[in-house]
Amino acid sequence: MNCSITELCEKDVIEIGCGKMLGRISDIEFDTETGMITRMVIFGRHKMFGVGKSDEDLRFSWKDISVIGDETILICCEIPPQKKKEPKPGGWKGLFG
Repeated sequence: MNCSITELCEKDVIEIGCGKMLGRISDIEFDTETGMITRMVIFGRHKMFGVGKSDEDLRFSWKDISVIGDETILICCEIPPQKKKEPKPGGWKGLFG
């Protein structure tokens, strides 16, 4: 199966260990000497309305890919845990109890 970079970036990426949909490929890194793809990047999601800091970008190796299907890419790799958001002091809870 031949696949262009554009087609690759339109596929959903799923981590098969936990079944989590991670997003779509945003960027591809390759070795300039060999021309081989080395890593793929899924950009972190932006906060509300695209304003504010985004989550960390997720990078995974070409070797982590198990299957490239018609609509999905299945990968097997360690996904760093998401940081839990700490509630800010005060806020609505301060008003109601």
